[in-house]
Amino acid sequence: MAARGGKIPFDLSSLEIFLAVCETGSMAAAARTLAMTQPAVSQAIAELEARTGTTLFDRSVRPLALTPPAGILRQRAATIIAEARQIGPLLKETARGRFALLRVGLVDSLSRTLNAKIAAFLSARADQVSVLSGLTAAHAGALLTRNLDLFIGVDGLVEVAGLERIELLSEPYILILPANHKPPRTMAEITALARRLKFVRYSARSRTGADIERHLRRSGLEIPTTVEFDTPQSVTALVANGEGFAISTPLCLVEAHPPEKSVLAVPLPGPQLSRTLTLVARSNELGGLPLALANDCRETLQEVTLPAVRQAMPWLGDAMALLP
Repeated sequence: MAARGGKIPFDLSSLEIFLAVCETGSMAAAARTLAMTQPAVSQAIAELEARTGTTLFDRSVRPLALTPPAGILRQRAATIIAEARQIGPLLKETARGRFALLRVGLVDSLSRTLNAKIAAFLSARADQVSVLSGLTAAHAGALLTRNLDLFIGVDGLVEVAGLERIELLSEPYILILPANHKPPRTMAEITALARRLKFVRYSARSRTGADIERHLRRSGLEIPTTVEFDTPQSVTALVANGEGFAISTPLCLVEAHPPEKSVLAVPLPGPQLSRTLTLVARSNELGGLPLALANDCRETLQEVTLPAVRQAMPWLGDAMALLP
């Protein structure tokens, strides 16, 4: 009878036996591999089939053939067993105050600012560290599938329970133009500017791009799509070359590091738009590490990043600020 009410229909031992049968092609060979009797292996497989409500093997052929449900179970079971085998070593490492591996996702616009800082912080606490830059959406998915331990970016997982969130910084969206262009003062003037100059978009795959598109629609602006990119470096490069203008953020502009006096950054006309960068981790898995890392990142932002940004864009005022 299949399991009901969310009860897990297998244990690790039954999954190990199932995988052994998959790999060897027979109950007898799996029994020899596991140092078990063949009847014990056969009984374990029969119980697994009963508890999952599926037939896992076609017993009419030799070697045993996997059914479609067995193919799915084999893939997932291999991952589960591999993760389970890491628990013992991980516990030993953590007991001595270190992690075996820490994997972090970092939004592109903070790569230049925080990559080295995060790597140094985590290297003091883990034997192996992986810091991956890229789109926040990809990092969010990797966190949910346990391919990342935490990420820093725009939190797109507000509806997901079981996550720890620490807000780091809020910044406004701004307008960036080639230095020799007069900035628009109204949203209508942005439309007029788009008839003379390309509007360079952030890709809709990025959270930044999606936020900007929603803002344009709410503002009643319909600007044709001509060119779009995933990264702030690419967006800013076209603007710096005089080929277009864009809606971006102060951190994206700092990250892109355009040639001096090639880009004019001004406030976004009309209704304002901002974003919050947040550290997101699974709750209760990393102890005090997420908060400690967040505080370390805030220190760098406070001492290095914010002064540089405000010097370049003094009109920002309190629109860009660290969050407690």
